[in-house]
Amino acid sequence: QLQLVESGGGLVQAGGSLRLSCLVSGRTRSNYAMGWFRQAPGKEREFVAAINWSGGSTYYADSGKGRFTISRDNAKSTVYLQMNSLKPEDTAVYYCAASTIYVSVSTASYRYWGQGTQVTVSS
Repeated sequence: QLQLVESGGGLVQAGGSLRLSCLVSGRTRSNYAMGWFRQAPGKEREFVAAINWSGGSTYYADSGKGRFTISRDNAKSTVYLQMNSLKPEDTAVYYCAASTIYVSVSTASYRYWGQGTQVTVSS
């Protein structure tokens, strides 16, 4: 079992930056890939970024390429999502998720989810 807790969301103006954090607890000795997803009102949850266990491989949705950076510090059991040049369309609840199988862009591959953190970007 893994428990995930996100933090770092908030209200920011367009063009600003936020760094989201996801603290993982529980069976952290297991290798697990991590992903960030987001869900805007009335829309399906969508992939944002993912990273493998070692941090050597990262994946991004086209919407975030060049603006978002996913990273992890396994010593701190924490995964980060640095978001720069934020746009109003980035407004959503952001969720981190863990997969003990493999890194993936699909929500179905992730077994463990956090409660989400709200990101609001004003124009």
